[in-house]
Amino acid sequence: MAENQIRDPKPSIERIESLAQRVFDGDILLPKFQRDFVWNRDQILNLFDSVSKNYPIGSILLWLSKQQLRSETNIAGLPFKEREEEYPVNYLLDGQQRLSCICGALFWAPKENDEDSIWNVAYDLKQKRFVHLTTLDEPPLHLIRLNKLPDASAFFTHVAAIEANDGGAAQAAEAKRFFNLFKDYSIASVTLHDMPIDNVAPIFERINSTGTKLTIVDLMRAATWSEEFDLVDTIDEKVLEAVSEKGFESIDRKAVLRVLSSASGFSFSTSGIDRLRSRSAEQLKSAVQDTVSAFKLATDFLHDQLNLPNAKIVPYVNQIVVLAEVFRRKPVLDANEVRKLKQWFWQTTLSSYFSGWSSGQMDTDMVAIEDFISGKTEHMEFGASKPSANIWKSRSFRANASTSKLLGLLLTQNAPFDLVSGQTVKLQTALAWQNNREYHHIFPKAFLAGKGVKASQINSLANFALLSSASNKKISDRRPSEYLPECAEVLGDQFTAVLSSNLISKEAYEYALAEDYERFIDQRASDLSGFAMSLAGWQ
Repeated sequence: MAENQIRDPKPSIERIESLAQRVFDGDILLPKFQRDFVWNRDQILNLFDSVSKNYPIGSILLWLSKQQLRSETNIAGLPFKEREEEYPVNYLLDGQQRLSCICGALFWAPKENDEDSIWNVAYDLKQKRFVHLTTLDEPPLHLIRLNKLPDASAFFTHVAAIEANDGGAAQAAEAKRFFNLFKDYSIASVTLHDMPIDNVAPIFERINSTGTKLTIVDLMRAATWSEEFDLVDTIDEKVLEAVSEKGFESIDRKAVLRVLSSASGFSFSTSGIDRLRSRSAEQLKSAVQDTVSAFKLATDFLHDQLNLPNAKIVPYVNQIVVLAEVFRRKPVLDANEVRKLKQWFWQTTLSSYFSGWSSGQMDTDMVAIEDFISGKTEHMEFGASKPSANIWKSRSFRANASTSKLLGLLLTQNAPFDLVSGQTVKLQTALAWQNNREYHHIFPKAFLAGKGVKASQINSLANFALLSSASNKKISDRRPSEYLPECAEVLGDQFTAVLSSNLISKEAYEYALAEDYERFIDQRASDLSGFAMSLAGWQ
């Protein structure tokens, strides 16, 4: 047989419970290039609904090999049984999500505080549908947990209890029907034999190009995988772990992949990333070393120069990509280059430059990076356009929106004090986007709504200030003509500095006291815009 000739696949029919047991027993292994379990609760229930209705759920693909590959030690959070190192073994190439569901529900052994587990699944004999339970207690008899299915004795003890109840015959009959159907439900299992390892990743990539969508990281993990190199493990354990001390471990893996592609001699774009498959494990490892250093320097810059406490605060993830590429090419910048890089950050944030980043922009921007670090240009010329002050009036505050992040970042650059207490606002707490209580409507919502102001105008960015949740509660819905004079009296001579630190000018303050919302918003938008333009070097 020729070295790369592949034997015909061997199909067979196997009960799903038997396949799940083989996975759980360690007879079927998940190679490390498989992605994580990603199905949601509805998908889990829909799978079991298909089984209960005897609908087809697709086949699985196995690779029988003597190759000793690193494999997972659990499936969907459930540990496999330990097995002896015996080869050949069956590696699962396709069907992980489905087999994970079946293993999870059948072999779930609840632990303390595990009531919200995605594997806490029961069949409702009354409604003939599957549900997730939210308790570890034994549910009503008409709800039968799926982890009783492998144990016929436990299952039929439950059925007997149902039959003992008046009117329980129909439910018991439904339980027996489902038990028998599940025990007999079979799917096709296709096994590939004697395949060279170089052929495995392309097959895995192709069969996983449909269904639940894979990310470019998933696909490239398969395309570049070898026993010596695992893309996802490398990104997580080398790059993201290296920046975790500064709070940047949640950077999107795709951002890291873009810089790794550039470090390997390719572009930021998907087509460039795809060329990583041509690199050897040693070449990829070398590129990773450059990438780690680049991200450490980039996150130091974000944290130390721009006061960003973590990755979630960065308005656009591709700003991190560009910064990492700058520091990969030139690890040490002089004071003027640092100043210009800070201006670039504010320019691209204010202009929403990275709200879309096409492959053409990526190529052009790569040239701009090279021109900047070589000294050919004084600025990184990305073509970011200067916005008008109107953005602070027309755009609404929404948690996690890039413009809302911009407002928070802008305010924190001025080291704001709490309007009520005068204490320094804690930046990491204030910039927690999921916690809107750290943001205060200067003109309260209820007050403006009572005057007929539209919601979009009420939530204008210019109507917000950073405030501790305690101070926010203290002000509540009181009108500015009431609470602002109280704040001024309590803080005394400090109050002017407190207002200024929140980018509220004397004119804006006077409009707030007069409850002239329209003029207040115009003035505050001008205040915010002026400060932002100075940071961006657009004065």
